Amino acid sequence: MAQKSKAGEPEAKLIEIPHSIAVRNLADLLQTSAVAVIKQLMRNGIFANINQVIDYEAAAAVAVNLGYEAHPEPRAARAGESKRYQPQEEDVSGLKLRPPVVTIMGHVNHGKTRLLDAIRQTNVMATEAGGITQHIGAYQVEVNGQKITFLDTPGHEAFTVMRARGAQVTDITVLVVAADDGVMPQTLEAIDHARAAGVPIVVAINKIDKPEANPDTVKQQLADAGLVIEEWGGDVVSVAISAKEKKGISELLDNLLVVAEMEELKADPSRPAVGVVIEAEMDKSRGPMATVLIQTGTLKVGDTVVVGSTWGRVRAMFNDMGKRVRKAEPSLPVAIMGLDSLPQVGDTLTAVAGEHQARALIQKHQQEMAPKAVSLDNLFDQISAGQVKELNVILKADVQGSIEPIRSSLERLATEQVQVRIIHSGSGNITESDVMLAIASKGLIIGFGAGDEAGARRLADVEGIDIRSYDVIYNLVDDVEKALKGMLEPTYEEVIEGRAEVKEVFSSGKKRKIAGVAVSEGKVSRGASLRVRRGEQVVAESVVASLRRFKDDVKEVASGYECGVGIKDFEEFEVGDILEFFRKERTS
Repeated sequence: MAQKSKAGEPEAKLIEIPHSIAVRNLADLLQTSAVAVIKQLMRNGIFANINQVIDYEAAAAVAVNLGYEAHPEPRAARAGESKRYQPQEEDVSGLKLRPPVVTIMGHVNHGKTRLLDAIRQTNVMATEAGGITQHIGAYQVEVNGQKITFLDTPGHEAFTVMRARGAQVTDITVLVVAADDGVMPQTLEAIDHARAAGVPIVVAINKIDKPEANPDTVKQQLADAGLVIEEWGGDVVSVAISAKEKKGISELLDNLLVVAEMEELKADPSRPAVGVVIEAEMDKSRGPMATVLIQTGTLKVGDTVVVGSTWGRVRAMFNDMGKRVRKAEPSLPVAIMGLDSLPQVGDTLTAVAGEHQARALIQKHQQEMAPKAVSLDNLFDQISAGQVKELNVILKADVQGSIEPIRSSLERLATEQVQVRIIHSGSGNITESDVMLAIASKGLIIGFGAGDEAGARRLADVEGIDIRSYDVIYNLVDDVEKALKGMLEPTYEEVIEGRAEVKEVFSSGKKRKIAGVAVSEGKVSRGASLRVRRGEQVVAESVVASLRRFKDDVKEVASGYECGVGIKDFEEFEVGDILEFFRKERTS
């Protein structure tokens, strides 16, 4: 209830504030500007920038000064994001605690793989000396009688590929940051991917054995990124480790068990098994082999299972030590033998009564269409149908300074029906990783002055992900606002037809120059639109004025051939330039 104020004064609005919060997010929560929040903080003797994270007490003082009644956000509200991904059980009476499933993320060369190896080797030496481990994509360790499952696929790319295919298997993320290198671009990407999935993060500050290690600098950089560790007044667990010297490993494992206990991870081992494929390969002697992580229920040898669009009877199961097992309970990874064909990573395994039910399920699976991707063109229809409550946006800009004003402008467009949420932002070209995050989060990608990598555009086309590119902030914000209100004008989508690299520059006539190019993909057509890329910069955009093979004028040239290209109103070619040929198709 709102707090009663003095006569004639408006009632204070009740608001819940988390244990720690960024200044920008606090401003959004209080429905005011970041400048107003910063001014209030300065009056209280706190000097903070828009991205800095402050504790509850400082945030609550600002809220009170702005006419709110502040209360701490309950733990349940913070944990609810991750809990919603747990398997939904119809009968809760059989629920029991299960081991947590952990994925390790971080920047390249910060020690993700070495940490996985250190954990595994320590466990093997402690439990089964001389045991030979078998790579099946995941393994389980035992700590003080409790188990933890690790996915042996380090990196947020693998993590997001699973989510993009509808599989949410991770309960906790370990973010590895090198103490001698600090927070890097991939570290920030990993943080955004973990947040988008709603899983808690445990920080492992690695390489503390190095003379140049500076954990305090890492902690400050993490705070600037919105992760405030416990010793600094936040709620993020942090452990100093050396994967190389196997220092701090036990402490890290203990802390993972503490976080898992707070998350109250449960499943029902008595029901038929449901799991997710985390790896699949064709074995020469065993046939199709799939590594499955059981999420709920118990899988037994002899069970009939449906896995995506294939099925089979489990003839044998193997654990990560290569030993045969008769059953697999929740959170246990096992390699199974007996499927009819090879499934895909991310496919769901379901134990069924027999072959008849299996074939019926496969038929249903094949008939079901994937959920429609969100785009600015269909956004209003999906909002009206109640299918979209949040518009998830991946924002890429040419320079870092452009991101904050665009973010603020977009987040202010939120309505009662839908929130606008920037789940990842950064400078540079749009990458395949950005597209995978959009697929997994059912979002769209907005580029401001940013190009897109060839693989990213192809993947987006295949998966139906909307990529919008802008050079004017007003147009960007205006399009999103119109889409939210159902007023967006018909749009045209760019389709890449081909790419070619300039190998040589020739003179044609007195002043005219043409480019001798090798077509690397697609085709080149006379009259096609094109842009000239030099590194990450677009130096020209025009049309193909002439196209020649040897001495002959031609209409088009296919991939694998060389040709001469003349461009209307442009002659400043350089060897190494990339010519990108495209057409525009109406999408709505």
